[in-house]
Amino acid sequence: MTLIKKDKIGLITTVSNWDLYKKTRPYFPEGIKHFTIDGTQGFYGIKSIAFFLKSLRKYGLDWLIMADEDVIFNKPNHVFDLIAYLEANDFTVCGMRDGGTLHWRNKNPHMINHFFAVLNLREIYSIYNEKEMMSNQYINKTDFCDLSDDLRFKNYDPDSLFEPYYRFYLWLLRKGKKIKYLDAINPIKNDYATTLLYDHRGEELLYHTWYARFYGKDPDHTKRIDGVISNFKPYDESPSMSSPILLENAWYSFKYRLYKFSRKLKRKIS
Repeated sequence: MTLIKKDKIGLITTVSNWDLYKKTRPYFPEGIKHFTIDGTQGFYGIKSIAFFLKSLRKYGLDWLIMADEDVIFNKPNHVFDLIAYLEANDFTVCGMRDGGTLHWRNKNPHMINHFFAVLNLREIYSIYNEKEMMSNQYINKTDFCDLSDDLRFKNYDPDSLFEPYYRFYLWLLRKGKKIKYLDAINPIKNDYATTLLYDHRGEELLYHTWYARFYGKDPDHTKRIDGVISNFKPYDESPSMSSPILLENAWYSFKYRLYKFSRKLKRKIS
């Protein structure tokens, strides 16, 4: 198996709910650098991707794990075997299809859903051009093969541009880069959302509860998410657990505060 150096791996979370992140952070794989981006002011999706691709260059990482704060790794060490597999088989990205894998998530099956992904940063940086990447939010009928025989559910939309961050994966596919699509199911009775994601071997890797933005606000979602978290033992909850590195975009934060102030002033005047 390909030897993977943990000092060349990072994990990034664009956080929309810091209270939930504090609860799930101890379940994340350790021995690697952890990064966060504050997504509570609308700085997420494609904006977050473009920002961290600029910000992380100086850290010399080869691989980046993207995991939302509503992800609970129940087998965190499996992610390192997954990265070794991706490296050995020349995959640039892996993740769950955004259509065709779960019945209720019926968007574009060529794209991956953003709750979890692994990126070969070394490969991406060798070709990266932000302007070119950003121009790829379109679908050509002849771009990709028909997947109707390969997917569990057929209610997907191969023409969907539902998520603005699709352009990142569309760009990679048009560059000839390989995506490893991971399987997933909804394993909990009477919980249509919570998702169990498998690794490349079909073994459990993590649970994704979805709806992080409602945690602590909606009683039903909060109870549901806490229930999922309680099923697993944290990977590391020691006081010495490494602190994440916050990647700050001061200019965006300033613009957001200015926007909020201007809206408040307009309402006051009117």
